[in-house]
Amino acid sequence: MPGMAFFSGALYRSVGEHMNIQGRISEILSAEAAAIAAVRVTPAFEQAVLTLRDSTGKVLTTGMGKAGQVARKFASTLCSTGTPAYYLHPGEAAHGDLGIVEADDCVVAFSTSGKTQEVIDMLGRGRSLGIGTIISITSHPESELRELSDIVVDMGVITEPCAHGLTPSASIAVMLAISDALALTLMDLKRFSRAEFGRRHHGGYLGVRSRTDNEE
Repeated sequence: MPGMAFFSGALYRSVGEHMNIQGRISEILSAEAAAIAAVRVTPAFEQAVLTLRDSTGKVLTTGMGKAGQVARKFASTLCSTGTPAYYLHPGEAAHGDLGIVEADDCVVAFSTSGKTQEVIDMLGRGRSLGIGTIISITSHPESELRELSDIVVDMGVITEPCAHGLTPSASIAVMLAISDALALTLMDLKRFSRAEFGRRHHGGYLGVRSRTDNEE
């Protein structure tokens, strides 16, 4: 990314409080927005939405670390928009929570690298319990997660704006944007109404807004 060399290594550490903070923040925001804009919407996106719509089992989401937080948020968004879903922590799955898996369940797995061992182990063992479809949201072109998946939603190759190229930020922004796009498209496909939203989200500001002129 242009200008990133300025924020790397010893020079980055020596700049300290004299760095252009506003410029740096603008640079990071631009990098994350560009990463989202670069996502190629392929037929796999449509396949993922249709699979979630037609699933005869439960929808489970999973992921570790920051990807896991996106997976948890995705499950929450699905629940409030007409598709019941549950987040399954891969670490807890290894200690008995895998028992929630039943035949024909659909799993949406989040992992930028596609190599997160806890996720790989969970999916591999989950297959023996009858997982119907595995949808992965991932970036790296070569990974075990892709091999385990029935549908791969590709995030594209992403460069993190972190000075060290390590902190997941652009990748997480892309992951979150894709999950929102899937959830909202699925909501539209189901013709999920404002009134139905209100019945599931009865508290807070959004609950009030959703019930305005929609009381039944």
